[in-house]
Amino acid sequence: MSRPPGRKQENHKISRELFVLTYGALVAQLCKDYEKDEDVNSCLDRMGYGIGIRLIDDFLARSAVKKCRSYSETADMIAQVAFKMYLGVTPSVSCSSATGNEFSLILDKNPLVDFVEELPAERASLCYCNLLCGVIRGALEMVHLAAEVTFLQDRLKGDAVTEIGITFLRKAEDRKHKRNK
Repeated sequence: MSRPPGRKQENHKISRELFVLTYGALVAQLCKDYEKDEDVNSCLDRMGYGIGIRLIDDFLARSAVKKCRSYSETADMIAQVAFKMYLGVTPSVSCSSATGNEFSLILDKNPLVDFVEELPAERASLCYCNLLCGVIRGALEMVHLAAEVTFLQDRLKGDAVTEIGITFLRKAEDRKHKRNK
């Protein structure tokens, strides 16, 4: 028996919607469990980090990508392949430093907030999608790239776009010198 050609795409969409709803329930429960937004943000980041260190294996196996030679290539790979593969969106990438180690992923549409209109006033410092920062940081660490990942802008907080900042903590030249020694 063969599957109808459109079936796989439909299942992927249903799975993503289920994930988004489940994620919303998770964040709501964390908000009940923790009084401070900083604690919720930290918990989401830790959860994302745990997902990222495991997800990188799946990403490398499914995408068959080659080794990235620069930070800009890595940022492009995260945006054009990983985000598309797992969230169905492709953020734009911009380099935000002269040293070439700071990048922004700009999402016009963030699928994790499909069913969220706005944050409650008492949760103004909540970083609702902080899980994504942890996922990116964890995945990068597993390929030996230390990075700081934070939300710079968030549509849920009234910004025009959602922007995730990635700062690679070591310069590319430092990595090359270590290999040559």
